Amino acid sequence: MSFLQLRSISKAYPRSGVVLRNLNLEVERGELIALLGPSGCGKTTTLRIVAGLLEPSEGQLIVDGRDITRTPPYRRNMGLVFQNYALFPHLSVERNVAFGLEVRGLGRQEINRRVGEVLELVHLNGFQKRSVRELSGGQQQRVALARALVIQPNVLLLDEPLSNLDAKLREQMRTEIRRIQQELRITTLFVTHDQLEALTMSDRVAVMHKGRLVQLGTPWEVYERPTDPFVAEFIGRVNVLEGQTRELDGSVVVEAADIQIPVRNLPCGCKVRVMVRPHRLQLQRSPAGNARGVEVRIASMAYSGDLVHYEVATPSGHLLDVEQMTRASSPEFFAVGELAHLIWNPEDWLVFPTEDTE
Repeated sequence: MSFLQLRSISKAYPRSGVVLRNLNLEVERGELIALLGPSGCGKTTTLRIVAGLLEPSEGQLIVDGRDITRTPPYRRNMGLVFQNYALFPHLSVERNVAFGLEVRGLGRQEINRRVGEVLELVHLNGFQKRSVRELSGGQQQRVALARALVIQPNVLLLDEPLSNLDAKLREQMRTEIRRIQQELRITTLFVTHDQLEALTMSDRVAVMHKGRLVQLGTPWEVYERPTDPFVAEFIGRVNVLEGQTRELDGSVVVEAADIQIPVRNLPCGCKVRVMVRPHRLQLQRSPAGNARGVEVRIASMAYSGDLVHYEVATPSGHLLDVEQMTRASSPEFFAVGELAHLIWNPEDWLVFPTEDTE
């Protein structure tokens, strides 16, 4: 049995309507799952239901085999890190971290021991007496994390804790949070709308849309093998074309914007959306053997160090994004207006039917 289970969880409000729809999610002990999706998709509502700050309209919440759906938050032993950290500005670092232990009535010696251990874990040794007002954003984030961990929670809940940090600090804290989570093997739910955070930090990603869980899988699965067109478009960059299946030489192919892609398990006359990641397309100056391709014209080019970003126009005028890695020796660049041959691997295209066969 999974350590944390959300069984058919729904949440509705009288005025705003349904926020969560029949959400089922199982989290293994020691696993970190990212709840990823756009604003308003229900990910923070899900986190607050797990924390006990909201009560579901329907469904059950199970932790370690025990139904805690109606258990008040102070009896759930959940560690919660808010987006704004919610630190006490008038207290020192150690008093902020010790607050949850003091409320639980632990002795001073045990409190001091636990606070010292967790501050060492988050690399804040020597900061015990500092006021939180004197700390940087990254240090305040570490204090909030220490306060959540010091109570030794059953589940750690993180509500976009990195959103207030600059890009470089966010990268550092992603690594730190993942290190701590793996070291403690603590079951964790992490809410984010940042795709990079979800992909780099989590064991699995739960992609949410309009109150529903649309795909749950490893970072590789949700990026490379999305099962839903929303997931394909939301995570990473992708080219999207409209097309239709037809028969060609005894096989079924999709035709879209001068592109032909063989498909299986789809009948002729089916309208589809086809998608491909920009880095899965390649540009060459001449056709390569039997590779599938089409001649395109370079519409724009932007160099960004490791990558060159191209926008190319197909013969019918459709624009596609292409990303190519630069090479240390003899990088091959294409100038705006130049003709090139666009090639691809048919397996890299994602095909989603949009309506029934005509």
